[in-house]
Amino acid sequence: MLPGETRAARRALTVCLAAGVTTLLDQSVLNIAVPALRDSLSAGATDVQWIVAGYSLSFGLVLVPGGGLGDARGRKGLFLLGLSVFVLCGLLAATGTAPGTVAAARLAQGAGAGLVNSQVIGTLQDVFQGLDRARALGLYAVTGGVAAALGPALGGALVAVCGPDTGWRLCLLLSTPGGLLTLWLAARWLPPGRRSAAGRGLDPWGICCVAALTLALMLPFIRPPGDAATAARWAVAAAGAAGALVLGQRRRLRAGRTPLVHPALWRSAPYALGTAVAMAQFGASLGAGLVLTLFLQSGLGLSALATAAVTLPSAVAMGVVSAVAWRVVRRLGERAVPAGLAVGVLALLGGAFAAAVVPVAALPCALAGVQLVSGAASGLTVSPNQARVLRYAPAEAAGVAGGILQMAQRVAAAVCLSAVSGIYLRGAAAPAGPPRAAYAQASLVCAALLAVALVLSLVRGRPAEESGRSRPLPARAAHATVEALDEPA
Repeated sequence: MLPGETRAARRALTVCLAAGVTTLLDQSVLNIAVPALRDSLSAGATDVQWIVAGYSLSFGLVLVPGGGLGDARGRKGLFLLGLSVFVLCGLLAATGTAPGTVAAARLAQGAGAGLVNSQVIGTLQDVFQGLDRARALGLYAVTGGVAAALGPALGGALVAVCGPDTGWRLCLLLSTPGGLLTLWLAARWLPPGRRSAAGRGLDPWGICCVAALTLALMLPFIRPPGDAATAARWAVAAAGAAGALVLGQRRRLRAGRTPLVHPALWRSAPYALGTAVAMAQFGASLGAGLVLTLFLQSGLGLSALATAAVTLPSAVAMGVVSAVAWRVVRRLGERAVPAGLAVGVLALLGGAFAAAVVPVAALPCALAGVQLVSGAASGLTVSPNQARVLRYAPAEAAGVAGGILQMAQRVAAAVCLSAVSGIYLRGAAAPAGPPRAAYAQASLVCAALLAVALVLSLVRGRPAEESGRSRPLPARAAHATVEALDEPA
């Protein structure tokens, strides 16, 4: 049963879950249609990277300012506005005839999705309290995660049934019926918008610095620097943006205004390290999924439907393991997340090894097995890590902790999608770089990211246990998010 003491609360949660499914499915459903999109629009590698990464970039950058606007101006109107932009820009992207048009529409669509999801987080915090709030946030996270995992299978079916030229367009239209239904439900069931005198306000400088930092990390992969001097200039630009962000946050704090990232979050080692774990895991998972679909279709010549069959075990395993993850957390405690990350690293290394040595005829079956293990690892990692991160969010920043966590994940996704797809696309296009070698190289990069997350997950336990400054919530609340997965909807 859905959490919530009243019918109105459960209806609000239904709208929020529907919004999560609609907007998070839209990211992954296109991945399997990327080869068809490339051929249909004669898109180059740079165009593809902007189309797949631009959605995550604008999604992430809008989350925190969207939450501040919701605090100050009420959430319902912004929810309806964001979802309307999402649906309309989806239609523009689906009917685009040039790569630039599709990329621009996806950027705007991601901004609409970010505005919607920032209101979802705020609405759940407004409507629910205590254990019900943790369960509601857990259901939202896992529902969106499973929807995203199912995206490639749904996209593959559409491309197989309708053909490549029409199929990729229908993939972009797949979220339209859900978006329209969610709009109708939101207009009826979301609580009326309320303005809050305690709104956080906006931090334009902080948002611009985060955007500049993200672009400085993305662009070298979208447009390869070519020489050491240009690469060094990009590194200096990234360092400058990071320094400007820190200085701007301190200056805003001294002026008595709320910065983009609450200072208490910077000072909480468990929260900061856990967020870094989430960033690495989320970026590596999305990057590995995109490269797999490119390799199976462009490298091995599989149909979209066969590609969907290879990726489906990941979604199934993630859903099943997520449903019992709380039992593993109870048994393993703090070791559950490192265990999941270790399995994920082994799965990616197994995929790279399979690409290098397994015969082509048996390779799809081998990669399907890798996907089964990878999905199980994600199910064991994602929600328990989120529960633990939010458990150690400082009380004075609890309201923005979830938004910052999501923003960090989306920014990481934009960078990783650009980097990993760039490694594969340029490696596969090189005369001496067969697709199998390019896929193995990209998988090793994703494995390295997960290995970094594994190390951080092992380190972050010590500050939480030894420092008196970071006081966790009671154990029951800490497990509430993953316990929500075992509740029937």
